[in-house]
Amino acid sequence: MSSLTKDTRLHIRCDQEVRHLLDKAAAYENMSVSEFVLRHAVDQARSAVQRHEAITLSQKDFAAFLAALDAPAQPAPALQRAFARHANQVR
Repeated sequence: MSSLTKDTRLHIRCDQEVRHLLDKAAAYENMSVSEFVLRHAVDQARSAVQRHEAITLSQKDFAAFLAALDAPAQPAPALQRAFARHANQVR
């Protein structure tokens, strides 16, 4: 992350107690408050995106998913009629 060009700013307001806590934590980690906040914010952001964008299935659900892919459902009668109407109108 540090090798990338940082070309935007993020301004955060906090109370003195939070600022003191961040200063202390950053000092323990031997980094600036900006580096500390950015590193932890990025870690949390990645985790949040992963939780919302990934799908995790149990082995049972995964087997059911694969079975559904191997044996797709037959089209409903209404869908078959719609395809037939379309084929007649397009000719």
